[in-house]
Order: sequence, then structure tokens, then C-alpha cells
Amino acid sequence: MSVVGFDFGNESGVVAVARQRGIDVVLNDESKRETPAIVCFGEKQRFLGTAGAASSMMNPNNTISQIKRLIGRQFSDPELQRDLKALPFSVTEGPDGYPLIHARYLGEMRTFTPTQVLGMVFSDLKTIAEKNLNAAVVDCCIGIPIYFTDLQRRAVMDAATIAGLHPLHLIHETTATALAYGIYKTDLPENEPLNVAFVDVGHASLQVCIAGFKKGQLQILAHSFDRNLGGRDFDEALFQHFAAKFKEEYKIDVFQNARACIRLRAACEKLKKVLSANPEAPLNIECLMDEKDVRGFIKRDEFEQISIPILERVKKPLEKALAEAGLTTDNIHAVEVIGSSSRVPAIMRILTEFFGKEPRRTMNASECVAKGSALQCAILSPTFKVREFKVNESFPFSIALLWKGPAPDAQNGASENHQSTIVFPKGNPIPSVKALTFYRSGTCTIDVQYADVSELQAPAKISTYTIGPFQSTKGERVKLKVKVRLSLHGIVSVESATLLEEEEVEVLVVKETAKEPAKLETDEASADAAPPTTSETDVNMQDAKGAASGAENGVPESGDKPVQMETDAKVEAPKKKVKKTSVPVTETVYGAMAAADVQKAVEKEFEMALQDRVMEETKDKKNAVESYVYDMRNKLSDKYQEFVTDSEREQFIAKLQEVEDWLYEDGEDETKGVYIAKLEELKKQGDPIEQRYKESTERGPVIDQFIYCINSYREAAMSSDPKFDHIDLAEKQKVLNECVEAEAWFREKKQQQDALPRYANAVLLSADVRKKAEALDRVCRPIMTKPKPAKPATPETPSPQSPQGGEQHPQGAESPNAGNATEGASAGSEVPPGAEPMETEKSETAPSAS
Repeated sequence: MSVVGFDFGNESGVVAVARQRGIDVVLNDESKRETPAIVCFGEKQRFLGTAGAASSMMNPNNTISQIKRLIGRQFSDPELQRDLKALPFSVTEGPDGYPLIHARYLGEMRTFTPTQVLGMVFSDLKTIAEKNLNAAVVDCCIGIPIYFTDLQRRAVMDAATIAGLHPLHLIHETTATALAYGIYKTDLPENEPLNVAFVDVGHASLQVCIAGFKKGQLQILAHSFDRNLGGRDFDEALFQHFAAKFKEEYKIDVFQNARACIRLRAACEKLKKVLSANPEAPLNIECLMDEKDVRGFIKRDEFEQISIPILERVKKPLEKALAEAGLTTDNIHAVEVIGSSSRVPAIMRILTEFFGKEPRRTMNASECVAKGSALQCAILSPTFKVREFKVNESFPFSIALLWKGPAPDAQNGASENHQSTIVFPKGNPIPSVKALTFYRSGTCTIDVQYADVSELQAPAKISTYTIGPFQSTKGERVKLKVKVRLSLHGIVSVESATLLEEEEVEVLVVKETAKEPAKLETDEASADAAPPTTSETDVNMQDAKGAASGAENGVPESGDKPVQMETDAKVEAPKKKVKKTSVPVTETVYGAMAAADVQKAVEKEFEMALQDRVMEETKDKKNAVESYVYDMRNKLSDKYQEFVTDSEREQFIAKLQEVEDWLYEDGEDETKGVYIAKLEELKKQGDPIEQRYKESTERGPVIDQFIYCINSYREAAMSSDPKFDHIDLAEKQKVLNECVEAEAWFREKKQQQDALPRYANAVLLSADVRKKAEALDRVCRPIMTKPKPAKPATPETPSPQSPQGGEQHPQGAESPNAGNATEGASAGSEVPPGAEPMETEKSETAPSAS
């Protein structure tokens, strides 16, 4: 089973795999450790990863990137609208209010959801892992930002399904980093935790995590983040600065040209990296727009000046994380900085001032999330044995349930009753299951929503669950037990609903057992249990408090506790038995893909992958034709020159030229079959020439081997060596005859071959010589290697294991009974396998026999 961790970033992805010796980051086809998270749609196929990045400059409108910012977000989201302004491809609002991506593919405009495109990115990363492992990849762990909403987490799961992956865990990126940091530490304390702050400054966001480490475990104490503070914001500040500068100096507006925007953004990103190590840096772009070359220059001080609005926001997540963890900077043992944008000197300066200590860079800034994800996958996988290390994860948001009371009463016109409770508070452990108890008489609905959306800037409502239909046997309100699960992925769902109905049964209670608590099932309730209150509002409020108090931990509810029975002997006491009935639960997740749509996306991805594969194979066949044309043309004037006539050479060169012209004109865009047929057509003329050359070079060594074979058998047959004395003269003569016949065949063929010019087809083929040598060897080898006959054994020294007669016993047999072990064995036959053990046993069990 493969163990793989994926880190899909805003700009690039990293793949890590677990091996017996540790965690390795996988190289892609270009031998790079990071693969661009890009999908470029072409006229014939898609280009994923590095190939997509190479095509982006020429085809910007159909190159999809920054997909991590698009999944699971409404089109009207202000943040999404700001992101779309910087993207060159077209995005519109779909019928469900979520974005749709438009791209030209296979000659027509197509629409794709962000989840589908993310599935394509995962497919590319999966292919990289499979090539490295030489095995199928299914189970994996995927790193996600801590700020991902329930809908975004579901979108990642759907995208993984589209790519044929099965995530064992959607692990927070900072948690994966903390795991990769702590699992190798052998000096962690056993009592007082070692607190470490992890600051991840990525391409598009800033994430802060404070973790407490003890020996063999990790506890996440607090999360904090800024979803819009990352390296791309510094890039954007530089971009806006130089765009305005070029508009003033060169009178060009890059915003009017998508390709110019892409080139300037790429140049600004490189400029930012240069400024991280140098006090100043130049910017030069040839033919940026309107055939104008542009030049710029900026100092680090000026760069930090235009980045002040960004840098001022760095401290807020740090302060919030410390406050939630209940710590001060003095309690922080170390600060680890990761992320592709952590190298900006101004950020490092702010972190140093805030924590009062120099941040460390002991981890690889770009690879630690993938490595931590692979470690988590290895921990969850049964095929790997990993050092015992427990990860106690916490959930970064508060999740509440909202439900409604019955329909308005016709008599008093009471309005509907709405109630809610926080089921999973912020910092709740992951995973977790909690139970709520309701009293209902029919189908009801429960809404799952965020308790606070100020940080998320997302719709409060996550999903709605319809519980029912169900019918009470008595037609009254009944007890309904609902389980709510917070999964390992951080996804909330109503897992099940159970109808609990009490039924009275008559049982005999014996006096002798009255001193002990009755052995009741946890599903049963005592006769003294309080009946349901008539006020549904009060009950639901009480249930809400109980539901928020804790997860199911095996403690039965108050009405289900075993009761101390005090009764007289042999009297019938009524007892209430609880009947459990499973109730159907229907889920509606707002904005999520339906199961049928996911399946359609899986099929569509398979079709597109097949199209990509066909086009790659077609490209390979076209390249094979082109390569054959150039290769054969050179060889005809070089090493094949003696093996082809002048007229044949001229005719073949003309044919090669014709095919070359066809390749760059009518044959530029043909099918795989056409290229295969064209190559076979050329090989009909080229193969005989290649065969003549091949025969000329291979024939000599094969002939030498054949002659050596003949001479060896002839010398052996004519030898007077005593080791051949046991071979009959007739058989030796047969060997000599075979050698003479083979030699005559070879001499005849050799004369014919020597008479032919080198450009004529050979008559003495290497394959024929090999066959002749094999035939000679089949006849002569059994004769000349016949073993000498064995000498007859002398009766004076019989073998102890093979008696020479039925009267003799194996050496060491002392009792007459021992002879029974070999009774019936004929003279000269081997002793049966059980003979010696039988004798040994009898000699041991009958010591008196002499």
C-alpha cells in the first residue's frame, strides 16, 4: 500500500511519500520538487503542472491557476471578486451562486467548476507519485489551510474523489508542520509542555499555530490566520507600483493586455526574491507591450514603504493566537517560520520584535507540509510502523445546531419555536461525536451552522438535515436521539437518528437478587423514570444544554441508569423496556456537489485523461516519424553508404524528403494511426538496408563461435584421452560426421556470401549460423558428455545404507527384530526411508534382545 502526502498550494504542489527509511519528496518529470498547480486547456488536450505553466504565456485566457482561492466560495464573496480581477481567465456566476470557470477546450467553450479543476491538479500530483512509487496511489493525506470552511473541505474531498484518491485525513497545514517538527524530537519533556509557535507565510495567506509538545504527543493549543496576507500581496504591491510607473514613463497600460500583466507579475515576484537578499534590485522586461522594452529600479526601503499596509496586519494573528492559547511570549520556547514568503526581511523583523527571540528555519519552508501529511498517512496506514506519537487536533470554529418546534397551534396561534445550541465549540477536539435528545411526534429538521461568521466571511448555514418520516406507536411525542459527528476532516454531519420508545413488560423479580443492582441493559429505563414534559420548548432547551456539555463517552442518560430494585420475592413488577428504531436522515449541504454530479465529474475526468493520453501517444508517434527521417538520412550518407546502391539511396532520400515536407504541412495534425502507417511505409525501404548493415557487423563474431564449436567437438571425438574411452566408436564417428556436414554447409554459404557485394541481401545470416550451431550442439553434447558407467560395488564392503542381500542388516542392528525393518527388500535395493528409525526405536525399546 502506498503512503503519500499532498500539499496543494495556491501556486504549486508538493508530493511526499513514506518509505521504510523515512519521508522523501518526489521529483516530477522535470526533476523539480515543486509542481505548478496549473491546468492549461488546449485545442487538443490539457496541459497539467509544468507543461501547463510552459503554455500559460501563449494561452493565458485558458490557463487556470490560483484554484485554491476559488473552491467552496460564493461568486458574490468580496474576497473572491478581488481575486478575480487579477486572473486572466473568465469566471462567471453559476445557477447555484458559485463560480463557473470558462475555457476553450477541444475547439469549443466549456465550463468547469473549481472542484473539477482541483481534481485535475490532484490527478497530476497523483501521477507524479505513481511514477515514483511504480504503484497505484489511492490512500493519502492532504494538507489544507486551517481557515477552510466546511464547504471547502467537502470540495477538497470531492476533488480527491474525481482524481481517484481516498484521503484518510484532511490535515491542517500547520498541524502537519508541527507533526513533522515534533515526531523526530527525542528530548521532549514528559510533564510540562514545550510550546512552539509555527508561523506559515504562504503565497496567499498567513497562518499561526501554537502547539504544546510532550513526549510522544502533540497538542494544538490555538489557531489564528489572515486569509489575505501572503507573498502575492507583496507581489501585487510591486505590480501596482511598476504598472503606474510604466504608464507614466512609457505610456503603456498593462491592464489592457493579459499577457503583459502575467509577464509583469512574474517579474515582480522575482524582484521580491532578489530584494530579500539584496538592498536594491533592477527590473528589465523586453517587449512588454506595444513592442516597448521597459526598465525599473527599486530599493528595499522603498519596497517596505509601499508594503506598510500589508506589514501592519502581521501582528494581529500573532496576538490572537497567544490570547486563545492563554500564553505570553515568555511561554513560547521557539518560533518556527515556514512558507514560501517567509523570506521577506520585514516579516522576520516583525516576528523577532513580537516574540522577543529570533525565529528559526530548521524546517524546509516549502516541503514540511507535504512531509507532515505523509507522516500522518503512515500513522493511519496499517502497512507502516511509526514511532508512537499522538496528535491532538482542535477545530478552529464554533458549530451550532438550530431546530424548530411544531407548527403553530390552531387554537392559540403560537408562533414557531426556534432553538439553537453550540455543539462543537471553538477548540473542540477532532474527531468528536455528540448526542442530542429531542421529543418529537413527526418529521423534523435540524440546521447546522457557524456560531460566528465574522472571521469566515461565509454564509452561516452549512447544511440542513431532515429526520424522518417516523411514526410513534402511541401517536404521542417520542424520544429521538440524534448523533452529530465532527469527522477527522473537520466536516460536520448528522450521523444517525434513533427513535426510543418505552414499552411496559411484566417480569419476575426474585428476592435473592434484590440486594444487587438489576442487570438492566442501557437501553432500558426504570418505572420511576420521569415522563416527558409537556412543554417541548423546555425539554429542547434542557436537551440543548446537555448536548453542548460533552461527547458521547459511554455514560447512559439519566433515564437509562440501572436502578436498585427493592421488591418482595416473586411478585410481578412492571418495567419499561426501550425499543430502538433507526430513523432515516436526509442531508442537504448548501453549495456542495451532489453525489450524482461527482460521479459525472469522475467520468468526465476519465475521458479527458484518456484524450490527453491519446494525444501524448500521437505526439510520440509523430516524433518517431520525424526522428526516423533525420536519422536515416544521415546514416545513408555515412555508415549505410556501402550497403545501398546509388539509385536506391537517391530514391530513398527523395522519399524521406517527401515525408518531411508532409510532416510540416498536411501531416502537421494527423491521428496516431496515420503516423504509424507512415513510419511503416518508410521502414519497408529502410529495414533491408539496416538488415544488411546489421548482418555485416554481427556475422563475424557468430561465425567465430560456430567454427570454435565445430573444432571443439571434432577434437574431442578424435582425442585419445582416457576420459572419452567409454564412448563407443560409432557414436564418436557420428559426432565427426555432424562436424563435417556443418563445416561443408558453412563453406558453401561462405563462398556464396563472399561473392556478393555489400549492398546485396545476405545469404549467410547470423540467425542461420546460430541455428546450425544449436543443432550441432544438440546432437554432439549428449554423446561427448556421456558419464562413465558406475563401478559395481564389491561384496566385501557393502554399503551400510544399501544392503546387498535380504539376509544382511544395516550396520549397528543388534536385535533379530530389527531385521523386520528391511524384510522383503530385494538384493541391491535401497533401504526404505523408515528402516533406520524403526531399528533405532526397537533397539531402544527392547534392550534385552541380544
